[in-house]
Amino acid sequence: MRLWLLRHARVTLEAGLCYGASDVPADPELTVAAARHWAARLPDGARWCVSGLGRARQLAESIRTIRPSLPEVLRDTRLNEMNFGQWELQSWDAIPRPAFDAWMDDFAHHRFGGVESTQMLLDRVALALADARASGFSDTVWITHAGVIRAASYLANGGAMPIAHVQHWPREAPEPGGGLCLEL
Repeated sequence: MRLWLLRHARVTLEAGLCYGASDVPADPELTVAAARHWAARLPDGARWCVSGLGRARQLAESIRTIRPSLPEVLRDTRLNEMNFGQWELQSWDAIPRPAFDAWMDDFAHHRFGGVESTQMLLDRVALALADARASGFSDTVWITHAGVIRAASYLANGGAMPIAHVQHWPREAPEPGGGLCLEL
């Protein structure tokens, strides 16, 4: 199975803000540009899933406008970005260093911002990945976020559960509007 992981376009917020689970819009022009790029590359007959957040749905809707023959896109909140709780919509630079240190010291289980841990994100992505594998489709497209793409990459490459340390977390994710394909 091939898992196509597309990241929404750049958001309309100022750079440097933590916006994980906040439902903020993506730039409309950049969304259309990303949709044009991906509409020409994605396979027919794929299973399509999208995060519940509007910025990811914008990209899904733009791709379907270009390729109206694509199947209905399934909304799956397991593909939402990590919830950073009290740090949502705060400047990354304004988050106190001890908050980061606590997260790095217990990367799997610390709820950075008080809501969701990295392991909780991994667990929900693992369930979505299991459903994708069981679906019978040879191609699945997820329109999602950097954290989910990193989690899927970690799991697809045999990452241990629970994740032992931050050094095991994938550093790279596609740029906004970009994507990658994993062979599973």
